[in-house]
Amino acid sequence: MVYALLLLGLVVLVVGAEIIVRGAVSLAEIARVSPLVIGLTVVAFGTSAPELAVSTVSGLKGDSAIALGNVVGSNIFNVLLILGLSAVIVPLSVSAQLIRLDVPIMIIVSIAAWLAAVDGTIQRWEGVGMLLVFLTYTGWLVREGRRQVPDQSSETSESVSPRGMSVVVSLLQLAIGLGLLVWGAQLLVESATTIARSLGVSDIVIGLTIVAAGTSLPELATSVVAAFKGQRDIAVGNVVGSNVFNLLMVLATAAIVSNNGVPVAAETLRFDMVVMVSTALLCLPIFFSGAIVSRTEGAVMLTLFVSYTALLISGSLLMPWAGTAKSWFAYGVFPATCVAFGILGWLTRNRGDVDPVGQDHQ
Repeated sequence: MVYALLLLGLVVLVVGAEIIVRGAVSLAEIARVSPLVIGLTVVAFGTSAPELAVSTVSGLKGDSAIALGNVVGSNIFNVLLILGLSAVIVPLSVSAQLIRLDVPIMIIVSIAAWLAAVDGTIQRWEGVGMLLVFLTYTGWLVREGRRQVPDQSSETSESVSPRGMSVVVSLLQLAIGLGLLVWGAQLLVESATTIARSLGVSDIVIGLTIVAAGTSLPELATSVVAAFKGQRDIAVGNVVGSNVFNLLMVLATAAIVSNNGVPVAAETLRFDMVVMVSTALLCLPIFFSGAIVSRTEGAVMLTLFVSYTALLISGSLLMPWAGTAKSWFAYGVFPATCVAFGILGWLTRNRGDVDPVGQDHQ
């Protein structure tokens, strides 16, 4: 029965997120912002709403380990699996704004979250600070989006929401979607916690795997569909925006609503959060390599995700070699991959071997 509740919770979360995205995108079109800003804000925030619901409920229930694992696992899942899979399907062009601003911000906030966790707890005041940064960043994005591309709303409206939903209908969709998210989050947290305890698996591992993957399904569906439809700014912006949202809004909210902040286990700090930061850093050389995420780079990202998941499972099963393998992966494989992609990207740009799609975004 508990597994049926887990599945039901995941389904309800996905349906709720889909309804929220539809209503939110319609409101963004009315506000006249560009597709990239829609991807970075409305779509990213809508698809990250499950993470927010799950982490908030977890924090209120005292299951902060699931809240932390959900955020860290989702950020790793978003880049390595979602972006990697989308690039394997269709090579993704990357806009100049993402390279100059949004990806560096994602890297900075990832490092900041890791530094906040060094003392073993993400405190409530740190959560408040992260939330204030999030509000400032979002406000700047919306203002710049309206200033730079004020005339694209009609085109976006035709391609994304041809029915031209009214503000009232959009707000109603947001309310219904939010209600479904809260219900789905409760089902997911309760069933995941029960499964973790019955199998002897720690809450943090469940949060890093089952819950993180489940709450990231909306991002996966959105980015893959956007890649198929040629909406590459939305596909990439969704991932980058979701990761920033997860750290500055989701994790911050969990820290604020929890009585004692969000506790961080030593293993999570040494391995999972290091992988999260390394994953963010990996985006920089990949995006710089001709302003495009190639199929080869996408395949490497998928391989890294499979390796990370295998190490998580091995660690939870107390395999004797898991600890050493984790250290090699976090402190050896990822830095080497970043350096390799950085060198390849530099050589590519100096040869002038840049994809025309990428050039359009320079």
